[in-house]
Parts: sequence; structure tokens; C-alpha cells
Amino acid sequence: MVIKQQIKKSFEVKTLEIIEQSLNDDKVLNLKIINIKNKASFTDYIIIGSGTSKRHLSTMAKNLTKKLKKILDFVPTIEGIEKSEWVLIDANFAIVNIFKPETREFYNLEKIWDN
Repeated sequence: MVIKQQIKKSFEVKTLEIIEQSLNDDKVLNLKIINIKNKASFTDYIIIGSGTSKRHLSTMAKNLTKKLKKILDFVPTIEGIEKSEWVLIDANFAIVNIFKPETREFYNLEKIWDN
């Protein structure tokens, strides 16, 4: 059981590193990683970032998906890439939200999850 937990923890750390690095490589704005393990059962982390345009959001989401697939052989679910005002990437224990700044301000997920 301990080994299984260590493997899961290692996978989580590696995944978070890939997510953070990929978004930073693509010039994400105001990246925030919020640990919600003790607040919700649907995920462990909410990751929030902004992009400058619909194309920027779409590119960040596509690049992140490619990197997760290449490095971890894991394909996350993506929602909203067609409209690109708010792209959500479900990476199992981490939910990545990439917004246009005005959409991020409107929904204000930081206020909801980062108490």
C-alpha cells in the first residue's frame, strides 16, 4: 500500500511539473495552483491561468495535451477549446482552467477555491 501511494504521489508531482512548465513555456499569465484535496472530492488541484487571446488559450491547451501524452502516455479531456473563452483540461487529479482575463475575472475561481 505504501509503495502504491508513493507511485501515485510521484505521478502527481511529475504531472504538476509538466503542467506548470508547459504553461510557463507558452507564456501563461498569472498562473495559480490551488490545492483543494481537503475541500473537494472531484480533484486534488485547481490550476488557473490566463492567455491573451483565443488563439493563445487554444495553443496552450493543445501543447499541454501533447506534452502529457508524450511524457506520461496520458491523454486528458479538453472542454471549450472551440470557443476558447475558457478552456478546461481534466488531467484526473488536476483540473486546468485557462481563461481570457475578462472571463477569469467574471468567474473568479480563485475566490471560490483559495480560501
